Amino acid sequence: MTQRLTPVDKLENLVENRTVFSMKDCELNIFETFRKSERVSLQFDHFTYTSMLRGKKVMKLSGSQQFDYVPGESVVVPSDQEMLIDFPEASFTSPSQCIALLIDKQNIKDTIDILNEHHTKAESKDSWALDSQQFHIQNSFEIAKTIDRLIHISKENHISRDILANMAVKELLVRLMQTQARNTIFRDYQKHTSSNRFAFVVQFIKDNLASPIKIDTLSNMACMSRPHFFRSFKQEFGITPVEFIIRERIDYAKKVLEEPDASITDAAFRTGFQSISYFCTVFKKMEGITPNEYKNTLTAAYLLT
Repeated sequence: MTQRLTPVDKLENLVENRTVFSMKDCELNIFETFRKSERVSLQFDHFTYTSMLRGKKVMKLSGSQQFDYVPGESVVVPSDQEMLIDFPEASFTSPSQCIALLIDKQNIKDTIDILNEHHTKAESKDSWALDSQQFHIQNSFEIAKTIDRLIHISKENHISRDILANMAVKELLVRLMQTQARNTIFRDYQKHTSSNRFAFVVQFIKDNLASPIKIDTLSNMACMSRPHFFRSFKQEFGITPVEFIIRERIDYAKKVLEEPDASITDAAFRTGFQSISYFCTVFKKMEGITPNEYKNTLTAAYLLT
C-alpha cells in the first residue's frame, strides 16, 4: 500500500521529515526526504523495525558494509545503534519514504516467551529468537501486509487502537523470525542437514524438483507424522511444504527459461509440473506475468545487449 506524502506546505524538514504516531507499546515514525543528502545520522533508544516504502537509501550500520535500501525491504536495528544514511536520488519528484517502528523490549520478550512455551521448534536444541546477523531482509507478502495494517492502525483514533497495534506488532515479530528461519534453512540448508531435519528435507526437495514429491515421503524423512510435519513446517517458516515446493519449482523454471533453446514445455516438465496449463497458471500467479511473457522479456533484454 502506497502511503501519501506529507504536503509540501506541512513539511518541517526536507531531509528525514518525521511524522510520529505514538501508541502504548510501540511508536511508528514515517520519514520522508525530498533532497539529496549524505551521511545523515539516525539513532533510536529502542529496537527498531524499518521498512522502505518508496525511493532509495544507501545505509551503513556499525560493523557492516554499506548497502542499498529500496522498497520491498526491511532493516532491523538494535537499540542505540547509529544509522548513517545517504539519499542519492531524493527530490520533490522522487522522494524517499520509510517507516521506523520502535518496539518495546518487553513486547519482544513476551512474544518470544509465548512461542518457546507453546509453539516449540521441531529441534529441541533450537528456540525462537531474533537473529541479529540477519538485519537486512526481503519482505514476504505476509510482512508487507502486516506493515500496511500497522500503518493503518496507527492513524486511527479509537479505544482499541493500542490493543490492535500490540497484536500487529507481535505478528510482525513472528513473521520476521519465520523469514529469518527460512533464510537460514532454505538458503544455507547444506550447513544444517546433519543437525536439522527440515534442512535435510529441503535438500531432498531441491534435488528432486523434476519428480513427484509426496508429503508422506517428506514427513517420514523428518520422523514425524504427516499432520505434525505439515503443522511444524508452517509454524517455523510461515509457509507450507507444498507452497515451498511450488516456489522452488517456479524459481527453477525461471532458470530453465533463461536457456536460449528452452521452451515453455521444457520448463514445465523439467520442474515437475505434469500440466503445462497448470504450470502457466501458477507461474503467472507468482510472477505476475506468463512464462511466455517472461521468456520474451529475457529475449528482448538479450537483443539489447
